[in-house]
Amino acid sequence: MDPVVRFRSAVSLLGRFPALAGVDLDVARGEAVLVQGPNGAGKTTLLRACAGLVGIASGEVEVLGCDLRRHRRAVRRRVGLLGHAGFLYDDLTVLDNLRFSARAAGRADGDARGALARLGLDGRLADVVVAKLSAGQRRRVAIAAVVARRPELWLLDEPHAGLDSAGRDLLDSLVREAVLAGGTVLIASHEVERAGALASRTVTMAGGRIHPAAVREAAVVA
Repeated sequence: MDPVVRFRSAVSLLGRFPALAGVDLDVARGEAVLVQGPNGAGKTTLLRACAGLVGIASGEVEVLGCDLRRHRRAVRRRVGLLGHAGFLYDDLTVLDNLRFSARAAGRADGDARGALARLGLDGRLADVVVAKLSAGQRRRVAIAAVVARRPELWLLDEPHAGLDSAGRDLLDSLVREAVLAGGTVLIASHEVERAGALASRTVTMAGGRIHPAAVREAAVVA
């Protein structure tokens, strides 16, 4: 079976700086992989590359069968990226943000409403403009926006940041459900113990590269 994510000597430049400096990585369908490493290691750029949001200067990158050196836009409807900023529109309501996210991925309004309920955002919060939410509520909306897309590949950048205990537990449940349903999850996090419990494999990234010697297999906690 072909991997969902395949990097071969991949280089991505931020200006002249190689944020990815020759990455090799395979992620199989149904895997949850944790990418750990120091600040500036290239973890965020790796996830953004998988989402087709940054260019590949050299090497090979295929995600969900799409050659991202040639067709970066082709993969965008099929992935869900949870970034630091959350990709939300402050002047739209919570529900309208989720509708926008769902439609961008070719999903229906029912997927938006389902994500709203799954993240506990239905009721009075649904019609609140995002700009008026607390940081923790915004984070829940950002997660709901990913859920509404029903992605084949989940790309989670520090996903537990800004969440309370209940929110963290809910996120963990969503990740496990996605994997059980045959989805693939790539997590970048400094919270190795928490995120590692969700992953079947941990890889270490530094200096824009993934270090094969620092790959750890781990059983996913049910």
